[in-house]
Amino acid sequence: MLICKSMAFWSVSRLLSSSVRHKNPKFSTALSPAEKYYTHLQKCGDNIEKTLPAVRAKLDSSCVNVVLNKCSRTQSQLGLRFFIWAGLQSYYRHSSYMYSKACELFRINENPRTIIDVIEAYRVEGSVVTVKTFNVVLNLCREAKLADEALWVLRKMAEFNIRADTIAYNSVIRLFCEKGDMDLAAGLMKEMGLIDLYPNMAIYITMIKGFCNVGRLDDACKLLKVMKGHGCSPNKVVYSVILDGVCRFGSLEKALELLAEMEKDGGDFSPNTVTYTSIIQSCCEKGKLMESLEILDRMRASRCAPNRVTISVLTKGFCAQGRVEEVYKLIDEIVAGGNVSYAECYSSLVVSLVGNKNLQEAEKLFRWMLASAVKPDGLACSILIKALCLEGQFLNGFHLFDELDSVEGLGAIDSDIYSILLVGLSQKRHSVEAVKLAKLMVDRGIQLKTPSFDSIVEHLKESGDKEIVMYLSSNFFDRHQGDVK
Repeated sequence: MLICKSMAFWSVSRLLSSSVRHKNPKFSTALSPAEKYYTHLQKCGDNIEKTLPAVRAKLDSSCVNVVLNKCSRTQSQLGLRFFIWAGLQSYYRHSSYMYSKACELFRINENPRTIIDVIEAYRVEGSVVTVKTFNVVLNLCREAKLADEALWVLRKMAEFNIRADTIAYNSVIRLFCEKGDMDLAAGLMKEMGLIDLYPNMAIYITMIKGFCNVGRLDDACKLLKVMKGHGCSPNKVVYSVILDGVCRFGSLEKALELLAEMEKDGGDFSPNTVTYTSIIQSCCEKGKLMESLEILDRMRASRCAPNRVTISVLTKGFCAQGRVEEVYKLIDEIVAGGNVSYAECYSSLVVSLVGNKNLQEAEKLFRWMLASAVKPDGLACSILIKALCLEGQFLNGFHLFDELDSVEGLGAIDSDIYSILLVGLSQKRHSVEAVKLAKLMVDRGIQLKTPSFDSIVEHLKESGDKEIVMYLSSNFFDRHQGDVK
């Protein structure tokens, strides 16, 4: 009996001690995947890429991020080589965020020599590298916008007996297009053909967009023909890119020719709302309002509905020529189509009227909207109040703000408007309104954005509401409350 009791006691004790060991994580000595990789990097010498697979730890973005942070302090090249190696693993792929993070941590944009040092280290150590290795490096160059360094990396591939692929050329061509060096980009594109590589859709789009951005529309159109000749059918994106360029730098006639070509091809090439709106905008900017209405008719005939941007472009164009009454009729027609509301259209009109210095008509329309339960959006509210303030009508602006504050379902008013109003009300000595607005700002946690803080504080102190003054001082500008007496 005594033996049985002793054995039972021993079993229970063992069970309890085992349970305690497992439930107390403080005594765990297991390293995280990031710690395993970082520890390994500290121990190994050259050619770390050969030994890293032996770590056999889970590799994900969180792990990579931790390792990069640890290495960024004093071992940037080591961290960068780990990053490149990680990007080559079949079970893991860097996101655009991770490329951005690597560039930030290692300050690649400020110190592009880091990229060159890594490639040189590969050469000196005789590291085994592939075209994928260089593509990861080129992606870093793209993220850091290092066009010249990317070209250097591309040329360096031959020294490793590696043939650049389409992805590598695309990365470098894109950088020079963004830089505006279209001659060099075009030279790289021709170079591809000499080594039996053919541009893909991404490269054609990059080149065409690049030519359009620098105003070389003839080259963009020539490339479109080359593209067709190589059996690469241009898609809607290509046509839209050229149309955008033509609308910005070219003739309206050329834009209309391209539009007709897209409408003729139909199917996947049919112009969309963005395409039609771009041409309508070009017409309006050139003062050809009748032509803009013709494009609008073609747009609707193609069963392509105008959107808020289309309305904004049209209202801006017609208001610029003082043809406001025609805008009202146009809005009625568009709203009847059922895709855009009166609230959206009239809000755009208010913004356009203010932009064309027709403040009286803008305020008249705005107040009619409120009376008719047609709710203006936050942009229209903010722009009108700001315009009233710029005209010195701070009290009028505040009363409109106060009226809007009681209307439910309105878009948010820009926080800057609070500061603009408070400055004006204080300068004009409208104490009651200034204090009321300041209280609203306190309640809503809206910061006071103005260099005129001291004058506002003096004015509010005169109103006798020291609590608001102290709150503004301590919470918005981190000043000591004892300064306000």
